[in-house]
Amino acid sequence: MSWAARLSGLRLSLLQPIVWQNAAVVAVLVATSVAVAFSVHKSRLYLADLQSLQSERDHLEVEWGQLLLEQQAWGAYGRIGKVAVDELGMRSPAPHDVMMVRP
Repeated sequence: MSWAARLSGLRLSLLQPIVWQNAAVVAVLVATSVAVAFSVHKSRLYLADLQSLQSERDHLEVEWGQLLLEQQAWGAYGRIGKVAVDELGMRSPAPHDVMMVRP
């Protein structure tokens, strides 16, 4: 068989539907595998972001608790009275300075 006849036979074999079907299946498999790899990559990135945000949330909750404690300390009744006397020079009025107001 000559080269021309073999080439002609090869051309005819490429025109058969089974060859095109196999090529289509391979193309779909390659596209699917690329999509799966991309999806896994994105999910790992999202998981890393989620863990980072959860860590930040935990730190903010700790800071919020500390600020609540600080607020309670600054607003304690005894401290307010002490600051009023020490820093502002406030005092209770003497009995003769108290005036009763009647409606």
